[in-house]
Amino acid sequence: MAEETSDDRERLWPSADYRRQVARLRRAVGRRIHLVELKPDDATIGVHLSNASHELLAVLDFPRPDPSVGLAPHMILLDDGRGINLGRIARISLGRAFRPRRREILYEDPLLMERLLWRDRRLSHDFTAERARLLLGRALGRLPSTTDRLRPPKEE
Repeated sequence: MAEETSDDRERLWPSADYRRQVARLRRAVGRRIHLVELKPDDATIGVHLSNASHELLAVLDFPRPDPSVGLAPHMILLDDGRGINLGRIARISLGRAFRPRRREILYEDPLLMERLLWRDRRLSHDFTAERARLLLGRALGRLPSTTDRLRPPKEE
């Protein structure tokens, strides 16, 4: 039997830590939380981080998880009426929104935090041209096929 490497563990979906984090979220129902949310659109994935807190009303099973589009097996219900899939959240914390202490973090996707929040941004001419071509095609009614997805910039 082949030995499991750290790369293999990183590719597991959901992560090995996911169940523990969902259990922590369930214990926090009724408390005020702070979110770091992903805001995807056609061209980019933004990150929304604010000091507004929300009451966590429930942690619910999500009926159709799909790792290919980032939908996790659970979602949270907030006091503002939103239900957000955990695949659309980079971090949930108690106490403070910005720079929470490790013990205040209920849920965190370290890969998303590293790649979207703390990573240096590099835009190449090829990457910008590809995005422009796809967006122009969509505007003209030529939707890209499912295999013609927007790809992140290549590492240099």
